[in-house]
Amino acid sequence: MKKGWNKESIHIRHKKTLLFFLIVLAIIIAILLIILISPKPAANVAVIQVKGPLLTGEEDFPLGYTYSDDLIELIDQISKNPKIQAVVFEINSGGGSAVASQEIADAVLKISEKKLTIGVIREIGASGAYWVASACDYIISSPMAITGSIGVMGSYLEYAGLLERYNITYQRLVSGEYKDLGTPYKELTDEEREILQKVLDSVYDKFVSAIAVNRNLSESQVRRMATGEFYLGEDAKDMGLIDELGNMDSALTYINKTLGIEPKVREYKKKTGFSIFYSGATQVAYWMGKGIGSSLTDLNLENSLSIRT
Repeated sequence: MKKGWNKESIHIRHKKTLLFFLIVLAIIIAILLIILISPKPAANVAVIQVKGPLLTGEEDFPLGYTYSDDLIELIDQISKNPKIQAVVFEINSGGGSAVASQEIADAVLKISEKKLTIGVIREIGASGAYWVASACDYIISSPMAITGSIGVMGSYLEYAGLLERYNITYQRLVSGEYKDLGTPYKELTDEEREILQKVLDSVYDKFVSAIAVNRNLSESQVRRMATGEFYLGEDAKDMGLIDELGNMDSALTYINKTLGIEPKVREYKKKTGFSIFYSGATQVAYWMGKGIGSSLTDLNLENSLSIRT
């Protein structure tokens, strides 16, 4: 009798313990649901990273570059969000493609018509990246950040002398006198050099003009600074290339003072998923199967000249 009572008591005790754990689990789940379901304060400030080389197109595999199509798509999303009142472009780039730089800068100018835009140069915002920063309403830079470097280049390695040394002949087969202009396998003629220089000068003029308009400076002022030289943030401020020395916190303070809102930040970035792994694996398999030798042959078919800011 006593023995049976002990078994029943133990059974009841087990049931009570189980019930206790179930109640605790239910409370934890309820708290988590409340946290997840409860409305979060809507973001009113968007942050976009502009880092690494600036290139045209869109990213297939993450390599730390900024692609103009991806950035323009993010800017378009933000433009359509009425809750976002300001956009901060956090810049850490030395520039890149002239076309990509202009495309991104144009997109920044467009959204600046609707929302306050701030460029924050953290470590480097030079050349094409500075072009992007100049399109913002306000630029903040670290005192030690590298800024400016306003200029254009199309330099490349030329192999003509090396080929001649090893008795390798470049067989020139073109339709159109200047079709292979800029190929590394032959020396530039004076006329070809003049053509390339005119193109670079034209891009340079557009770059200078854009900076002058964006920063409310005269073209003569910008040309004096547009030697390709880079400047530290503190010097750039004295020259009118930036507005304030500071960091991301400085940008949020500026937003608070300018718009009278308490900044609630959301970072916008390109969505990635499992497709990224599939894309990467596909590319690796392709290049392994193709072989390095044949891929180099393909690269030789392309003109090596590119215009970079």
